[in-house]
Amino acid sequence: MTKAPDYDVSIPLDTDYYAVFAGIPAVDRAFWAQARGFANESLDELTEAWDKGEYPLHLARRLGELDLLTDGCEGPGLTPMSPLAAGLVNMEISRGDGSMGTVVAVQGGLALRSIALFGSDEQKAAWLVPLARAEKLGAFALTEPEHGSDSVGLETTAHRDGDEWVINGEKMWIGNGSVGDITVVWARDDEGNVRGFLVDQATPGYLAETMTGKGSLRAIHQARIVLDNVRVPLDAVLPGTHTFKDTATVLYATRLGVAWSALGHATAIFEAALNYSTQRIQFGKPLAGFQLVQERLTVMLSRLTSMQLHCMHLATLDAAGTLRPIQASLAKYHNTRAAREIAALGRDMLGGNGILLENHVIRHMADIEAIHTYEGTESVQALLIGRDLTGVSAFK
Repeated sequence: MTKAPDYDVSIPLDTDYYAVFAGIPAVDRAFWAQARGFANESLDELTEAWDKGEYPLHLARRLGELDLLTDGCEGPGLTPMSPLAAGLVNMEISRGDGSMGTVVAVQGGLALRSIALFGSDEQKAAWLVPLARAEKLGAFALTEPEHGSDSVGLETTAHRDGDEWVINGEKMWIGNGSVGDITVVWARDDEGNVRGFLVDQATPGYLAETMTGKGSLRAIHQARIVLDNVRVPLDAVLPGTHTFKDTATVLYATRLGVAWSALGHATAIFEAALNYSTQRIQFGKPLAGFQLVQERLTVMLSRLTSMQLHCMHLATLDAAGTLRPIQASLAKYHNTRAAREIAALGRDMLGGNGILLENHVIRHMADIEAIHTYEGTESVQALLIGRDLTGVSAFK
């Protein structure tokens, strides 16, 4: 039997047509290089884990060892990381694998950030460094079976009973929720205020089941959680949380990270298509020599460059303290849409080879579908932006 040709489409090409990344400071570039090394070294193992639907926890912990999990959060014991460095890390980890990109989003962007922003001094001292180093794994439990896009309507309750809180409710799609150590559970107290609670996953009544059957982000586990009279001490509450606006502050901060993640996925697909076009011979010449292929590569490059500009400019605004949450919504809206377009073109350009996991494109294509939805669907982002533009809310 004739051996099929081998293609190496995962070679990083550092595509930067407008030199958007040319002036990155050395300290930020060092974080990027650290993330690049992890992405390259773990690629084969993560591809296999994605295929099997297994969560390689040792790789999540390796991200902590490399100090790549803080997502730019500030707090005692945390290594300073600029918004640009946080974005580059998110982009590069996602260029390798979206499941690990989601680990960064959950562990640093959501769980660690909730404590850094709203925790007591004691809570910060107990949890920030262990979460940043992945010595402990954290989860962020907001979404419920009946409340996804309308998460403001969450029904989980926290009732004050003497010197304890009693939490009841259900959560869904919770990354690290069944394999971690601590979960930030969002619930309404007796006055209807939205509060965050630190819940040890070993607490009686905390029942978590890993979700199965996913066709996306298969190398990280999400959980469905039932909270059945879960009792936690009074000091389990994050004292800085009082309303859903506090929850939204965490979500807004991570939304720009999703835009960077989309850029990482799109970069991987574009560079796979470009690599493939120079290696694949059809009709006696490389695919790169065909007009239609060159036109498609140009379309993909134009989308990719636009994504880079969105991310870089908003990182500058974030560093200056002038980033508006709605601007992060637009970046997320634009970049996940553009990533889907690039994925469709890249998948088509690889023909039948595009559905082989060894060529990575189909894995990224599937994972883009998840980030397109989480941290606020496209429709919800559009309504947020529309409300900002018109002053009229399309929500109820």
